[in-house]
Amino acid sequence: MNLNAQIKSDIKDAMRAKDTVKRDTLRNIQASVKQIEVDERREVTDADMESILVKYLKQREDAKAQFLEADRKDLVEKENVEIAIIKAYLPEPMDDDELESTLKEIITSVGAQSMKDMGKVMGAAKSTIGSRADGGRINQMVKKLLG
Repeated sequence: MNLNAQIKSDIKDAMRAKDTVKRDTLRNIQASVKQIEVDERREVTDADMESILVKYLKQREDAKAQFLEADRKDLVEKENVEIAIIKAYLPEPMDDDELESTLKEIITSVGAQSMKDMGKVMGAAKSTIGSRADGGRINQMVKKLLG
């Protein structure tokens, strides 16, 4: 079952269980999926779903930071619940050792020698690693390895 079908199924399960937070979170994700399907007139792939989930996760984390700053603990807790729901659909994030070894392989494969080659490495890393590591983490690790 692909990710889109899984989310549709989980929306139904959340409705049956009367889990409004999960239902609403997944419906918001489905709205983004529908937007792509209507605008671009194509079926979304699992890669598209991952990018939608990562984008939605970043939005929730930004909202959480703003609510923390405003001292709105009730809304922070709501965002934490939504973040946990979203993370359940994303692949397991890479730990630092796994990320470092993967980036070393990428650096070797693209023939990167210095910081001038960082763009090549980042492009290859984004396609290889995908949503398993944040772009900021990848960037820091590449700088450390090339610098």
